[in-house]
Amino acid sequence: MSTTPPTRQARPTRQARPIRLGPRSIGALALVSAVGVAAFGWPLIAAGESGLSAHAQDAPWLFAALLPLLLAVVVATIADVGLDAKAIAMLGVLAAAGAALRPLGAGTAGIEPMFFLMVLSGRVLGPGFGFVLGSVSMFASALLTGGVGPWMPFQMLSMGWVCMGAGLLPGADRLRGRRELWLLAAYGAVSSVLYGTVMNLQGWPYIGGLATGVSFVPGDPVGDNLGRFIAYCLATSLGWDLPRAVVTVLLSLALGPAVLKALRRATRRAAFEAQVTFEGPKA
Repeated sequence: MSTTPPTRQARPTRQARPIRLGPRSIGALALVSAVGVAAFGWPLIAAGESGLSAHAQDAPWLFAALLPLLLAVVVATIADVGLDAKAIAMLGVLAAAGAALRPLGAGTAGIEPMFFLMVLSGRVLGPGFGFVLGSVSMFASALLTGGVGPWMPFQMLSMGWVCMGAGLLPGADRLRGRRELWLLAAYGAVSSVLYGTVMNLQGWPYIGGLATGVSFVPGDPVGDNLGRFIAYCLATSLGWDLPRAVVTVLLSLALGPAVLKALRRATRRAAFEAQVTFEGPKA
């Protein structure tokens, strides 16, 4: 008499999903982004030299405002989805990795390998987590490289936006393989150039009167100053932004599959959004 061995049913594979945004997280991100846009852009609409001199002193105030706002994003995300110590530990590990990658290129000709890791991490972990990761990574790298200065809070905001944008890309639950890699590589290229452009806006107002045709003129119409700003970006930073974009694309395509797989495996094992249930004593 022969018996058929029991068949083993395969366990369903749990999908690694980005940490979702709740209403509190959205509100906190909107607030910190509004503060950042105002900090970058208000010299364009300030009246005369008085606004420019005030802008020279706003970096410490922006940094003082940014830290509690970042904490507000973390607290809001915890309140929305119940992040635990595992998520905070992953934040620390990825921020340390990003900070360690940045000095490898030392900014030479725009070669900054940390960008690809920030983009991939934002993709896997979501926009809220990504914004905090980008900001904390830039803060840690500034401390590591001695790059602390009035530009640092602006760098923290810009890198936070880069990671947040990666988390907002479409197809986070279903898009995989080469199409996802090319999507992330294309986003990495665009965001690398936009990062340099936005950071130019922080320092460009200080060169008023130093270069004819590309310098900031306090009190001039916004359209005229924007035209000079575009000329300034093309003449100065594009040679740094394009190599940064190329390096980000190459690293995303070459290392992306392994990094995405590792990040998603860690996210599944951490089970950030797993619901905790308590069962009563068995009879």
